[in-house]
Amino acid sequence: MSFKDTFLNGEGGFFKPVTLTPMQKLVLRFVVVGLVYYAFAVIEGMIMRVYQIKPIESIPDYQYFAILTAHPLVGIFGSTYSIVFGAFLFLIPFLMKKPLWSYKLANQTFLLIAVGTFTFWFAGFLSHFAPLYTLYWPLPADFNQFSPLGGTFFVLGIALVMLGTVFFVINVFKTITYTPEGWEKQPAGALFASALGLSGFKNLFRKKEDKKEHLVSLPVAAIARGTVDTAFNAGIILFTGVLILVYLLAHLFGGDLKNTAVDALLYKNWFWWGLDLIADGLVLIFVAGTWYLLATLITGKKLYMENFARAALFIEMVVSWTVWSHHLLSDQAQPGILKVISGEMVTAFELITQGLAFFITLATLWSARPLKMSNELKFLLGGLLGFALAVPAGIMQADIGLNRILHNTQWIVGPHVHVAILVGLTMTLYSAIYVLFPILTNGAKLYSQKLATFHFWAHLLGGIGMGAFMGMAGLKGMLRRAIYANGEFNLYMILAAICGGLLLLGFLAFFYNIVMSVGLKGVIGIFTPSKLNPKEILPAESK
Repeated sequence: MSFKDTFLNGEGGFFKPVTLTPMQKLVLRFVVVGLVYYAFAVIEGMIMRVYQIKPIESIPDYQYFAILTAHPLVGIFGSTYSIVFGAFLFLIPFLMKKPLWSYKLANQTFLLIAVGTFTFWFAGFLSHFAPLYTLYWPLPADFNQFSPLGGTFFVLGIALVMLGTVFFVINVFKTITYTPEGWEKQPAGALFASALGLSGFKNLFRKKEDKKEHLVSLPVAAIARGTVDTAFNAGIILFTGVLILVYLLAHLFGGDLKNTAVDALLYKNWFWWGLDLIADGLVLIFVAGTWYLLATLITGKKLYMENFARAALFIEMVVSWTVWSHHLLSDQAQPGILKVISGEMVTAFELITQGLAFFITLATLWSARPLKMSNELKFLLGGLLGFALAVPAGIMQADIGLNRILHNTQWIVGPHVHVAILVGLTMTLYSAIYVLFPILTNGAKLYSQKLATFHFWAHLLGGIGMGAFMGMAGLKGMLRRAIYANGEFNLYMILAAICGGLLLLGFLAFFYNIVMSVGLKGVIGIFTPSKLNPKEILPAESK
């Protein structure tokens, strides 16, 4: 019997509550708000697509760059963080069959991410704070170019999101390691080590009879490993925000810190080390863990080469912490040894770690054939395809010679970034949503399978098409973060805009399908308080 059937049929120690529990409602709030912010990002993306074809007279160029600044941050923090954090705060206690450490802290995570995202998005639009998301020093603290008041609220919004992220990190590791009241004492240290993938790594070197059982399941281990990078990233972005805020507030209160030195190269290395923990660490690890979970849920089988998968999670920790310099391959001041070792060699190793996750997932699916082409399976395969296209594109960029050509062009944000996020990451998240939907809604039926099928094809073709046409423009010399008023790249941008329109239509079909499945009253009910115990989402024997 499948994971979903076990839960919904009330077998195996699980029960089916009559109404939604607080945990179910909380997770659905995360998902709904994440989808709303995804709509923000898609609409912003379409505005920029149109602007790249023909600049819109009613939108000044500084407003365009404000959109460009907010667009990736809304997509990453407002949408992806919200959906991922909500799903993981549900899955960890659910898979470990123990209560979430703090429902209150989880609710605060939701509020901080939702409010923080709106704060920095609105601050950017209201004040045209547009230093672009790279925030290279001293750009974010340039008082002559940007509003220090707008910048202050922009950074405060980011800080709120990072604070919510810290709460998520605490909740994840406390839930894994703590002993619920009335339970036999759990080995916190051993649980933590298993969650980081150490048990799988050690089992590779043990004889078959000496191999030890894993204390936490592989998906929980992947979540924990990715959360380590999340913690480092939150600390770095918070520190960077405070640094910028000191300059902004000093100017607002009449101070002058212009003579205070901040080394620009050191700042860029620090900034990209933190940001790359999301791009090349957190995303790849969280996605790999989600692939493993989805593969086992869809097939009902044990994961193929599980010890190798666990060991790869541990190895990826070293890779994700040392890979950042590929962002600085074209920076003349960057030391050559960092370009070669971190920028090229370590980056190339990601092809192995992610390729291993790709192979293990496909092998698990292959072992269970024939499989019904369900919505979750289709979107999982779409997510695999997205990373199969985007990861090699990233490896190509991480060559010093090719980087001179591709750096700062539409190639970077097309075949690599947009295909990785829109096709690889987002389709994986959609697969998880389709799996969790009946669980979180007590067996609600999908309103229309035709809409789900349209959503799949529109999103897949739209995401790959848009990335491809942006990449073609990049190969012709079209720069990112630049406005072309003479239509030099109109053909590629028109085709990219058509594909972007497919993405928008696919999302609208999906959103309408979900709303109609639970009803408008059901959507409103997600945001109403519940009198049930938050722990009632858990297996009955663990209460």
